[in-house]
Amino acid sequence: MTNEIFKPENINVILSKTIEAIEESKEAIFEIAENARRECTKVKKQLEDIKQRIFHSMKEVEELEGQERNSRKRLIEVSKDFNKYKEIDIKIAYERASELQIKLLFKRQEESDLMRSRSELELRYKNSEDILKKAEDLTSKIGVTLEYLSGSLQGITNTLEDIQERQAIGKKIIRAQEEERQRVAREIHDGPAQSLANVLLKAELSEKLIDIDIEKAKLELQDLRKVLREGVKDIRKIIYNLRPMSLDDIGFVPTMQRFVETFQDENEVKVDFTILSQVPLEDPIKNLTIFRIIQESLNNVRKYAKADSVKITLEISKKSITLNIVDDGIGFNIEESGYQLREDGGFGLLNIKERVELLKGSVQINSEIDKGTQIYVNIPNEE
Repeated sequence: MTNEIFKPENINVILSKTIEAIEESKEAIFEIAENARRECTKVKKQLEDIKQRIFHSMKEVEELEGQERNSRKRLIEVSKDFNKYKEIDIKIAYERASELQIKLLFKRQEESDLMRSRSELELRYKNSEDILKKAEDLTSKIGVTLEYLSGSLQGITNTLEDIQERQAIGKKIIRAQEEERQRVAREIHDGPAQSLANVLLKAELSEKLIDIDIEKAKLELQDLRKVLREGVKDIRKIIYNLRPMSLDDIGFVPTMQRFVETFQDENEVKVDFTILSQVPLEDPIKNLTIFRIIQESLNNVRKYAKADSVKITLEISKKSITLNIVDDGIGFNIEESGYQLREDGGFGLLNIKERVELLKGSVQINSEIDKGTQIYVNIPNEE
């Protein structure tokens, strides 16, 4: 059955069905984006309206507070001087003060309700914006995928020589997908999911405190803001690890320089990053592969190597891409490790080797205990 499916003449049929399914998904995502855009417009208008209402409500509260203060002064005044004021004057002053207090109470409640509604609308607006941005990003990526599938992948039948090679590549792709899913699931569970659970608890606590102790409620809301900020930071980190948008936005070299600088700033490790040539690297697969190799190598340095410094040398020519990464860490025994340092579903040295080999390149890893580690990569750059 497997042999029948993977016959060269059937692969184009499979690709055509895949492209058709992706096109349908693109239409669905486009509809989601349109709905999110309409929701953003609607909520934005509602926000503008409620902000105006809050402004007017605050002015009314301020005016009522002034009137209420004056009424209390008046009540005190008529209550003290029985010779000058009659009982009817005291009654009128009392009723006036009571009426203004009730009006002020209701107006303050109205202002509080409006501010709560504003917060809810702001959250809805932010969620709609996030959904819109993600949908637009997905639409863009699916467009690139369709273009790739419709063009380059049509030549797969000419590059796969036998069914064993096709099965091996399929297994590697499935394994890489599952490892990536496990990593993302783990990061979401340990990061944003925990943060959102904490946000829910703090939001409930703040809601209970708002009518009991306003100062404690403010402190809880401040903590809530900190938790949300960390959650957003975790989400952005996960998105960046999935696919650095800057590779497409500002290019490969600036992205690498920024990543290396950020790593050096966040860790007590000196990184010497040198690019020996400036030949443009336009192949997105090679761009991403080189980025992942450097990313995983630096992650290994941070987690395992205990190194003080790392030297990275990248040379891009029209014929080849060479990458040399050397650290002064504790090293490891290559024969015992079998290249597999990571067991947590990460990219790992073994997967570095497999990714490079899929691009018809080679990897050489040298390491000794207490003598550091060297990773040397060579990938053909000719079309």
